[in-house]
Amino acid sequence: MSAPAIPGISVPQLEEFIRAEIPDLLNGPLRVELLSGGRSNLTYRLTDGTTEWVLRRPPLGHVLATAHDMDREYRMLRALHPTDVPVPAPLVIAGPEIIGAPFYIMEFARGAVLREREQLDRISAKSNDLAAGLVDTLARLHRLDPEAVGLGDLGRPQGYLERQLRRWDAQVAASHSRDLPDLVDLGERLAAALPFGRAAALVHGDYRLDNVVVDPQNARVVGVLDWEMATLGDPLTDLASMVIWWDGFRGLDSPVAAVPGDVPGFPTADTLVAQYAELTGCDLSEFGWYLGFAYYKIAAIFEGIHYRTQQGLTVGDGFERLGAMVPALIERGHTAFAEYVGPRPAH
Repeated sequence: MSAPAIPGISVPQLEEFIRAEIPDLLNGPLRVELLSGGRSNLTYRLTDGTTEWVLRRPPLGHVLATAHDMDREYRMLRALHPTDVPVPAPLVIAGPEIIGAPFYIMEFARGAVLREREQLDRISAKSNDLAAGLVDTLARLHRLDPEAVGLGDLGRPQGYLERQLRRWDAQVAASHSRDLPDLVDLGERLAAALPFGRAAALVHGDYRLDNVVVDPQNARVVGVLDWEMATLGDPLTDLASMVIWWDGFRGLDSPVAAVPGDVPGFPTADTLVAQYAELTGCDLSEFGWYLGFAYYKIAAIFEGIHYRTQQGLTVGDGFERLGAMVPALIERGHTAFAEYVGPRPAH
């Protein structure tokens, strides 16, 4: 009986490529498994029966031309691996000629990705250490000198927030399958009240608890994953992303990841923000704008996934539930933004 097909991967072609490019890597037949989780790039576990690795490739079907950049992810891993920001070691990158899409392979970070409520319950006694480690890792990233690690040309910091808004406006337009006037309105309100911004830093672009690997014994962050949106930009966008995923989804029964803010005993998002301010000395007087933007961005991403789900172009469980979350995220975005500029104008 032949092995079951793996969505998005030709295992024989991939094995042939690995044996040619890294001759001593495999000590047995290659086996591939699509990992659960990940609502954007597809992530696979590779093994020869002894050692494990991870492969990343873009999703199937409709994507923005600038999204899902394998070269960028791989470059980030190469630059950061020698630093005190923990990332898996990158091994090899390839174009679309092998499996029909560009991909890269990296080492497997040994630990847990805390995506399920049961995992959070088990680590609750160490929740303060977990929160502190998550914040400390982000502060380390933001303190790095981009030039010193070879990433000084990663992006154009000037106009970063304006470009981010245009990008997610484009995501909303490209993924239109229903009318969401409140989402458009949130984007327009954000554009009309842009902060002045601050000194550029290396930003992850999607920093949150379930994008890191944690040692469950001591709650230490052992690897930061999913660098597809990394660039030079405003570090408070990362802080806002971390906060929204920490407790901004409270009560929404998100299929993406369990919400620490829903778990008794976990510190509040305000605690994380205060720790970041203490570590970096960053001025947070405009943070309400960044929270509103974080909700806008996540709503746009979920709406894009909803669009692909409608076309049957998603792989994995839970996609069909994301579209229903978008209106609540939009409303929370307006609420967070109102704390920065005041209530919404009456229509």
